[in-house]
Formats: sequence, C-alpha cells, structure tokens
Amino acid sequence: MATCPECDAEIEVDEFDVDKGDQISCPECGTNLEVTGVAPIEFDVVSDEDEDEDDLEEDEDDLDEDDDEDEDWEE
Repeated sequence: MATCPECDAEIEVDEFDVDKGDQISCPECGTNLEVTGVAPIEFDVVSDEDEDEDDLEEDEDDLDEDDDEDEDWEE
C-alpha cells in the first residue's frame, strides 16, 4: 500500500497493475500523481506545469489538423 504525498491518504494499488510513469488521481484529495517506483509503489505529485504542457501540445495538434482542413476548402 502506498500513500499520497499530498494528503497522506493510503492508496491501494497493485504493483502489477501500474508501470513507472503512469499517472493516477488520489481518491481522497484528487491530486494527480505519477508512479515513480513500483517495488515498493511510490508516487510523486504531478506539477501543473506538466499538465499545461501536455494540454498545449494537444491543442497545437488540433490546430494543425484544422489548418489541413482549411487548405482542402481553399483549393
């Protein structure tokens, strides 16, 4: 059993169900956590900057797809 580094709640996760780098949400406080170790299971808080960068990359991908569609209409 592992604990949330933010609220110290016990989080029951089977070490065979997660891999290093996986992200989960604490059921108590809702903090996004990254699995940093699997034997024993350890978590680290995912910073908001990491989430913002991921969202930004997804938004850029969406914009690229929209640009492709616009080009088709102009021809």
